[in-house]
Amino acid sequence: MEDKRGKGKEKDREAWIERGVAIRAGFYIFGTHLFAGFVWLLFYLGEHANK
Repeated sequence: MEDKRGKGKEKDREAWIERGVAIRAGFYIFGTHLFAGFVWLLFYLGEHANK
């Protein structure tokens, strides 16, 4: 019976790690798009500035 418990804990740990990786990837993707939008905004404002 100990083997089954050990495998269950290991499976839970793997699921926890996978969820953490997915959350981290989501933050990285969101952050990258936020930064790209900011850079785009700077170019847009610079193009339309009164010179």
